[in-house]
Amino acid sequence: MTLLLDNQFPPIPENKEIDTKGFLESVSHLPSFFDCLGSKVFAPIKADINGNITKIKAVYDSDPVKFETLQQILLAEKSIHGSEWPKAGATLALMWLKRGLRFIQILLESLADGERDDNNPILIRINITKAYDQALKSYHGWIVQKVFKAALFAAPCRSDFLKALSKNQEVAEEDCLSKVRQFLINFTATVDAIYEMYYTMNAELDYQV
Repeated sequence: MTLLLDNQFPPIPENKEIDTKGFLESVSHLPSFFDCLGSKVFAPIKADINGNITKIKAVYDSDPVKFETLQQILLAEKSIHGSEWPKAGATLALMWLKRGLRFIQILLESLADGERDDNNPILIRINITKAYDQALKSYHGWIVQKVFKAALFAAPCRSDFLKALSKNQEVAEEDCLSKVRQFLINFTATVDAIYEMYYTMNAELDYQV
């Protein structure tokens, strides 16, 4: 069983309202995904995801009934923070967290789709670059972008990464990728629903860090 399938995300209901408790339980296991990338260079992304999860959990724990869904958190904070919203509270933390989740989603999709660099087919740089360019790059200033470029050269080869996802067990590549595709079903639906929520509520910000 892969690291990912051990902590599957729950299905999204028809109304696309995401249960906060279930979401936090599932997402709390994802920072270890970055350990599979092998290099400490990815530690800042891992730390950022951990920090944002902690901020959302603190708000949820303050009133689990009031903040039963992620949508209820955004609606409540819009009223609480006024002109400071959405650049405040759990709303801001979830905004950045969803970008980290999108990074993971695109990276895994690229691997599952068999995308490879013809010049370096054993590496996953092309997959990581695609994920970074689409999910995070536009929100990072040039200094952070330079740090990420350095991280690319520390990324593991494809086989080592897939082995790490399989918790260091010897698993056939296609078997591992099959489990990745299974994980992506609910995970992608969750990430898409969060992005849709931010679009609908006009809560998206595009400043750089």
